[in-house]
Order: sequence, then C-alpha cells, then structure tokens
Amino acid sequence: MKRYEKFADEIAELIRSGVLAPGEKVPSVRHASRTYGVSPSTVFQAYYLLEDRGLIQARARSGYFVREHARRLLPEPEISPRLSETTDVDVSELVFSVLASLRDPDTVPFGSAFPSPDLFPLQRLARSMAQTVREMPGREVIAEMTTGHPDLRRQIALRYMVSGVMLPLDELVITTGAMEALNLCLQVVTEPGDLVAIEAPAFYATLQVLERLKLKAVEIPVHPRDGIDLDTLESRLGSLPIKACWFMSSLQNPLGASMCEANKEKLYALLQRHQVPLIEDDVYAELYFNQEPPKPVKSHDRDGWVMHCGSFSKSLAPGYRIGWVAGGRYAEQISRLKLMTTISPSVPAQAAIADYLQHGGYDRHLRKLRHALERQQGEMLASAARHFPASTRVTRPSGGYFLWFEFPERVDSLQLLQLALAQGISLAPGPIFSATRRFRNCARLNYGHPWDERSEEAMELLGRIVKSF
Repeated sequence: MKRYEKFADEIAELIRSGVLAPGEKVPSVRHASRTYGVSPSTVFQAYYLLEDRGLIQARARSGYFVREHARRLLPEPEISPRLSETTDVDVSELVFSVLASLRDPDTVPFGSAFPSPDLFPLQRLARSMAQTVREMPGREVIAEMTTGHPDLRRQIALRYMVSGVMLPLDELVITTGAMEALNLCLQVVTEPGDLVAIEAPAFYATLQVLERLKLKAVEIPVHPRDGIDLDTLESRLGSLPIKACWFMSSLQNPLGASMCEANKEKLYALLQRHQVPLIEDDVYAELYFNQEPPKPVKSHDRDGWVMHCGSFSKSLAPGYRIGWVAGGRYAEQISRLKLMTTISPSVPAQAAIADYLQHGGYDRHLRKLRHALERQQGEMLASAARHFPASTRVTRPSGGYFLWFEFPERVDSLQLLQLALAQGISLAPGPIFSATRRFRNCARLNYGHPWDERSEEAMELLGRIVKSF
C-alpha cells in the first residue's frame, strides 16, 4: 500500500469513528502535511482518493469537508426480540418464488445477492486461466482432484497467516464454492432431526440447507451492529441439545453486523465449554472498510471446534465457484464426504485463481473494490434519507454490500416486492431470511452496483411505494 493510501485510510477511520463529523472541515493540506509528516503531494493524493470514495468533498476556496451523507441520517434497527425455542424449517417455496422474480436482467438489482461483475478483474482472471491451462501437465488434472490445487491451498494458507491464523495445509479442503463447504460441514456434525443454532435474520440459503437435511432451527437474535446475542445463545446451549452453530461473525448477511474481538473470543469459549462445533460462514471477510481486517472466530480456535468457510465468489470470481473450509478436527471427515459427493471443483479454475493470487495483484484489486463499495453504501444511505419515511431504520455495516431496512409496521415487504417489480426494481423481502417468516416489514437492499441516475430514481420510487402503505 502506498503512503497516500495509508494516510487516506487513517482519515477515513477518523470519519467512520465520528472524530471528524459530517460537514466538518478536514485538516488543510498544509496542516496535515506538517502534523503527519508527509509531503503536500501525499496529502493531495490522499484527499483525491477520499473524494473518490465519497467520504469528503472540496468546496471552492474553503478546503475539504466530510460529506453530509456520512451522517447517520436514519436510525439503526433494534435487536430482534427473543424467539421461539425450535422451529421446523419450511421456507424453500417462498425463497424460490422470490428468487425467480429477481432474474430479469433489466430490473434495478437491489435484490441481487452479488455485486456488479464490473467490479471484478475478470479479464485478468481469464488470462490466468488460459496460461495455467496451457501449462498444466495432464496428470495434474487428475492428481489434484482429491486434495485441491497445491498452489491454491498454499495461497489461502498464506492469507490466513497474514491475518494471524497459522493453519496447517492438511486442514484445508477446497470446495465448489462456500455453499458446498457449508453443506459438508453441517452434514458431518448432524443427523436428521438435530437442532442447529442459526441467526435471526439469517441468510436464506442457511434455511434451505436446514430444510433439505431435515434439521430444526434454533433462532438466535442478531444485533444490527454487534452480531449474535451471546446471552440468548448461552441460555439455548444450556437448555437444548444443540448439535452445531452456523454463524457469520463478520459482515453478517443480511444485517452486515460484525462481532467485536472480545465477543468472538467469548463465543468460542462458550462453544468450547459446551463442546458444540461452529460452522463459521465468512464469505465477506475481504470486503471490510476499516483499516484492519476483522479476525474470524477461527483465530481463537485451539481445539479444532471451528469449521471456517470462505470463498472467492464475493471478492474475486463469482462464476468460478471456488471455496474452501478450514475444517479443524473435522477436516478429514469433510474431505471424505466431498469425495463421496462432488469429488472436486474445477482444477483449471483452481489453478487460475492460484495464479492470480500470486501474480495478479489481489490486494490492489481488493482495495479498489472496498473503496467502490464504501462509496456506493454512502450513496444509498443518503438516497434513503432523502426518499424513505423518517421512521425507517437502516443498518450501517462496516463492509460488504447489503443494507437492511426496517420500514414502518404497516409495510408488507412481500407486497412491496411485487409493487417494486412492476416498476422494474428488485429487493429481497425480510420473510425469506427467517425460519418463522418474520421481519415482514424489513428488506435487504444491495448497493454493490455502480450508483447512477437510475439507482437514484429507483430509490425515490421505492420511497413513494413505501409511503403508500
């Protein structure tokens, strides 16, 4: 990272933490240069970058100011109330019907589960794919099917090491995306009828997996900023025979909540005491906005209770379907189960990603991606404040590309979806994120696509529809 990028990150952290408030003037170029011991050109480059990220703006003959949309213009949702003890999951029909309605490529993709493909280095990845396929000996295609491509496993292990997690290579299992990793983990530690602790709200695919495997959900409330309610979880672990937990400790989908490091350590201690494994879904790990990456619960794992699942689908290559799991004490069982089902993800796709990680400038791409997402989040928050009812509540996650909106009680998000689709706008309604179809007045909106006039018009129209309820 260049010096001006580091300096820009330092100023951005002051803005996010509230030290520099919306509308406040940032240090002048001369003052910043003198105070921080950097050249004026470094300060200018940093401020240009912060402008591009949507955090500050220049005013003629006045200097640079924190943009007003950095203000918390709409309040944050409150933690959901305590929930029923166990739930049979039956949401697939609702989820499939909603997902089918989101497929029209001409709609404004607020309901999409992915950011814009324009944010990914797909051409550079294609060159890596072509080169690795040309150079790959035929025997490697067969030899590396079972264990995963060795270069890819090494690159993933190196990224763990940089984040402070020393991971033995034999703990890593390469999978066909994170969804296969998560499925395998759950199948290894449960049998039909078992109880699994999940978040409320939870990613809808979590609910579909539980339904397919005939498992019962124990919903644990999630605070919109702080993550899992540890008191409720402790109570449920003490009173119910929970066999596994499936949580997202950082940038949770759909809320975007991230647990602090102290709570992650408490969570691990709680699970270790009850000897309950954690399936840690961490697919948004690289999309943080803060200076330091959030550490996973896996970083506290001393006894192998955490199965940490990741993927390149959200940060680099959506269509390549390459994920992994650091399986802890369950790694061998996961590997064997994978061999009994899908055998192996695409070896050429693994080789292409390994080459890109080594030579393509992955960290440079990630910085650019994070900056784009942070700018687009600010645009959507500002637009929501302009167009949605003042009683609307919204999350403000420190990364990812989703916002969770809580509308007035009279709003039905399933009806809102139908009315919005008729106007060419998609969204993800709250009930698909709940085993009991709660959160009816809530919706998840995706800000992962470049913000333009069409996006602004869609938010204005959505606001009018919400007010019509």
